[in-house]
Amino acid sequence: MSIWGSLIGGMIGFSFGGPFGMLLGSLIGGKISRARSRNANFGSFAQPQQIFALSLIVLSAKLSKADGQVSKEELVAVRDKLKIPDNEIEQVGKIFNKAKEESTGYEPYAHQISQIYKNNPNVLEEVINILFYIAEADGNISKSEMNMIQHIAEIFGLNDTQFNSIKESRKSSDKLNPYIVLGCNPDDNLQNIRKKYLKLSKEHHPDLLISKGVPQEVIEESKKKMRSINSAWDQIQKLKAS
Repeated sequence: MSIWGSLIGGMIGFSFGGPFGMLLGSLIGGKISRARSRNANFGSFAQPQQIFALSLIVLSAKLSKADGQVSKEELVAVRDKLKIPDNEIEQVGKIFNKAKEESTGYEPYAHQISQIYKNNPNVLEEVINILFYIAEADGNISKSEMNMIQHIAEIFGLNDTQFNSIKESRKSSDKLNPYIVLGCNPDDNLQNIRKKYLKLSKEHHPDLLISKGVPQEVIEESKKKMRSINSAWDQIQKLKAS
């Protein structure tokens, strides 16, 4: 079943306060039918997935206007990256547009997401990873977009090493700095670097992320992160052997 089915109704069926609760409440009070709430089947495993999905919609909306304009490419990226089916576009679009138009900034949402996933920093890293994808959609990440993504990462409690690793892993394998990806230094011995590699491999394994609430629909970006981690480790082994 798609994570988008009865998203709003499902979230209303779940006790959800804070800025997200206010956003959804304003939508339910508008044109979206309460029938979705009656029909929602919101199981324990679906909850973290739909919370993750809602987080991406709202932060993507905020990010899309960070540089003062919403490009067609960014809107297409949101739809394509989140794999929103045609029959759910209208519902998801209402959440996106409401988040984009309201006066509330992105910070309260980022703080709430940080609290929800405070015990799963790898999930928070994945949110940042996908925000980079959205920002890259029009071919250029503006300074304001970069500043916003970095500030969200800070709110999430991610340190500079974690943020730079995510940022560097967005590059193609022939252009990335393997030491930045693995969060180590060229002077570190191979044994210590291998420990960091194994730790990152475990934390960013797609199966683990799915179990923590990252939806299957967006897991492809996690796979890219894993490929960057593996590529960085391969490059470092060759560099150390030369």
